[in-house]
Amino acid sequence: MGTADVEAVWRVESARIVAALTRFTGDFGLAEDAAQEAVAEALVSWPRAAPANPAGWLMATARRRAIDAIRRRVALQDRYALLAADPTVDSPADADVDLDRIDDDVLALMFVSCHSVLSPAARVALTLRVVGGLTSEEIARAFLVPVPTVQARITRAKKTIAAARVPFELPPAGERRARLGGVLSVLYVIFTEGSTATTGDRLVRPDVAYEALRLTRMLAALQPDEPEVHGLLALCELTAARFPARTGPDGSPVLLADQDRRLWDRSALRRGLAALARASTRGLGPYGLQAAIAATHASAPSVEETDWGRIVVLYEALGRAAPSPVVELNRAVAVAMASGPAQALTIVDELIAANRLPGSHLVPTVRGELLTRLGRRPEARTELELAARLCANQRERSVLLGKAAALG
Repeated sequence: MGTADVEAVWRVESARIVAALTRFTGDFGLAEDAAQEAVAEALVSWPRAAPANPAGWLMATARRRAIDAIRRRVALQDRYALLAADPTVDSPADADVDLDRIDDDVLALMFVSCHSVLSPAARVALTLRVVGGLTSEEIARAFLVPVPTVQARITRAKKTIAAARVPFELPPAGERRARLGGVLSVLYVIFTEGSTATTGDRLVRPDVAYEALRLTRMLAALQPDEPEVHGLLALCELTAARFPARTGPDGSPVLLADQDRRLWDRSALRRGLAALARASTRGLGPYGLQAAIAATHASAPSVEETDWGRIVVLYEALGRAAPSPVVELNRAVAVAMASGPAQALTIVDELIAANRLPGSHLVPTVRGELLTRLGRRPEARTELELAARLCANQRERSVLLGKAAALG
């Protein structure tokens, strides 16, 4: 087995291994370190002699590394004695890891890595590391930050969790629902960055988006009775279904009106619609409403035949459930398609007057499009050029500059 095989096993099993070690040791940081040491050992030993049960090998090796670390900690001698006395530590039972079992340990791991004591950036990095199994290099590459920055975030996050004495346990049912929003928001941020990168030379980062989708599927399996989990899953599936048509062969963006809808992933669309149906059982929350908007696009044969009136209503509902300037801006786009650009321009100008999205390229982008449709070409060109200057994604910037140049 080579490096790719080790990485594949680790990606699938990392959350379960770290979660089990955290429960055994009571130390989140120690568990993650021990698991990483087991992976490092696997990279050396597996090419020479592949284990019959790779997941069991990683679990057993990581547990031994955890015991070695505890042995070195004088202050934790009694915990070591407890672990050392555990007859399962070095027994063949360690190799019998149920690869299909998803238990509350993994869910507890998600709640720990997304805890409110951490900064948003730290939650994202830690979740991708300990739940997603990504390396620091992969996280740094995904978010276009230096590797030392990612490593520092993860190190600080583990120290913060230890200092705050965050328990490794599932919150009580009532508290869990309240804190579930934090977990969902982290997964949403990861997916959003993957579906439309904020910086860099790629419009879409599928590896990042698909990792968020995988984690959301895992969360849906762990929390099957939470509608908003299925709402987020539906949103991710329906959005990812359009990835094959969003960029050309050279990576250049393809606008929605120009996309070949035959390239959309029909299996992903079916999964997304099924998840949306589950999310609808008790009324749609913010993620479910966004998924319903995505579903309306998915069911339309073209931009012109899209039910824009329904999308406007859904954005109005989303604005009441989770008000934000971005929702208002998106509502303006839908209003322009349903009722014309003049009415939509009023909404955008109100956002500008209230300074709701300062420094964002999105506002001048939308305003430039509306002015173009109204025939106010010089003003439109000024707005699109401003949007290009504010946009950090090179692919989006090139599209904006092209539109500005076409206005003469």
